[in-house]
Amino acid sequence: MVSDRKSAVLTVARPLVFSVTRFARVVLGWLLGMLARLWLATLRLELEVHPSLEAVRDRPWVLAFLHGKQWPLLAWKRRRPTVVMVSLSSDGELQSRALAMQGFTVVRGSSSRGGARGLAAIVRHLKRDTHDAAFAVDGPRGPYGVPKPGVLLAARAADAVIVPMGSAIGRPKTFERAWDRFSLAWPFARVSVVLGAPIRPAELGSDVDVVKVATGIHAANDAAEAILAARVAGVIPFSRFLRFRSKRSGTV
Repeated sequence: MVSDRKSAVLTVARPLVFSVTRFARVVLGWLLGMLARLWLATLRLELEVHPSLEAVRDRPWVLAFLHGKQWPLLAWKRRRPTVVMVSLSSDGELQSRALAMQGFTVVRGSSSRGGARGLAAIVRHLKRDTHDAAFAVDGPRGPYGVPKPGVLLAARAADAVIVPMGSAIGRPKTFERAWDRFSLAWPFARVSVVLGAPIRPAELGSDVDVVKVATGIHAANDAAEAILAARVAGVIPFSRFLRFRSKRSGTV
């Protein structure tokens, strides 16, 4: 009898506990998103956009970057609504709410769980809406700097171009023990963002041929570091990139 009562109590309590926990994650995600929004607004952003992106302005872009480099990228005012995929984990619940606060369209899934469904949702947004997509290409658990084929699959399916992105932070706080060595910009820090030359999926071989994507992302990161180094040195570098004087706008 006692065992039956305990079982009944647990049966009733479990959904209630889950609902309370989920509500707490929603609220915490909203608060983190608001904090991030205020924090990002203080960053001093310098943007460089490759001039050849002008020729593909009417096509959807699949923005490709590495884990650990995304904080300055969030400060860039995106040219159009952008869809991202976030994992189905409890941490993903927080992240999805925080990213929604930054104006992203969020779909859920990852390479280890629900990835095919999430990728299909991204492709639908790219094809049917005026959306771009953004991918941390080496996730969710690395190895660092090695892109997975999802970015290429999405670009092929939606007839989009891949745009490699890089960033740099002046005097960052880097979490050395994290697998992606995540770098955080302090409030009012100077940051740079670079959008590299577009990569057309037809230029690549198979769906796992992502070497050119990795090369483009690393080149964009190097260019972003060079911008900050030149600023510290007080030199305006000659660059093959087109510099936009607007602080945040990336419209081309």
